[in-house]
Amino acid sequence: MRVHVALLMTAVLAAGCAGGPSSSTDESTPPLSTPAAATPSTGAFSPTDIAWLQLTAAMTQRLLPVLELVPTHTTDPTWRGLAARVQASTRTDLTRSRDLLGEAGAPTTNPHEGHDMPGMITADELAALRSTTGTAFQRLLATHLRAHLAQAVKIAAAEQRAGVHPDTTALAAAVIRAGDGELARLDQLDRPTPRPI
Repeated sequence: MRVHVALLMTAVLAAGCAGGPSSSTDESTPPLSTPAAATPSTGAFSPTDIAWLQLTAAMTQRLLPVLELVPTHTTDPTWRGLAARVQASTRTDLTRSRDLLGEAGAPTTNPHEGHDMPGMITADELAALRSTTGTAFQRLLATHLRAHLAQAVKIAAAEQRAGVHPDTTALAAAVIRAGDGELARLDQLDRPTPRPI
């Protein structure tokens, strides 16, 4: 399912790139774009913008329960601080994504409900996190947080390249900046402990 949905997202992003008028399209062939009923009257959102906003919201909804575990599963203040920063930024991104989807007139339901995609925590992975504490929890957290942040940056970069709505591409730029920063901090925090000689 992860591969299937990732390919679907790629196809949607590609469709967004192809959504503009083409010189090879005659007047009898409708352009490849979102139906009028699915876009606001300004026509400012492309299918790529909407697909990215929906996927970003879905990924964030999966991450938040993981971050909420941190205060009760590790006493390390550095890990707690990292989780608090990521939680604050992702909540802001989720709110903004939902606002933009509302502005676009997109459905309020999550089209990725039940999908296990790259960067998304699965139910089994969340259960494993809940059953561990301390260093073991931190190792699992680092793995899943790194996967989420890397995927979030990757799809935000795709939105920047292919999206057209200014506020949506600006949000993508903010996601990239925050994600790159947290990945760098995570790399510093999650360095392997050298073995004694």
